[in-house]
Amino acid sequence: MKLVNKLKQFEKQIVYLRWANTGAYGKLQYVGADFVEFHVLDTDEMEYVETVIINSQLILEMVVGSTDIARIVAEFSSRLPSL
Repeated sequence: MKLVNKLKQFEKQIVYLRWANTGAYGKLQYVGADFVEFHVLDTDEMEYVETVIINSQLILEMVVGSTDIARIVAEFSSRLPSL
């Protein structure tokens, strides 16, 4: 199975993604055959600060479930406006 196929399962979720020489927490917005659209999340401000288009061949690692990601999702969710 190719990494791109596995990444496709986690679209629209918050993950830790490491590519080339950097890594960040953020949301996998779109996963295509040749690129990935990734919204980088500033963990201090809990806001999306930039959108990065990454060549899928440069992706080295993705973390889906960890205590850090659970903490970030909880903090991000608590800052959403209530209905």
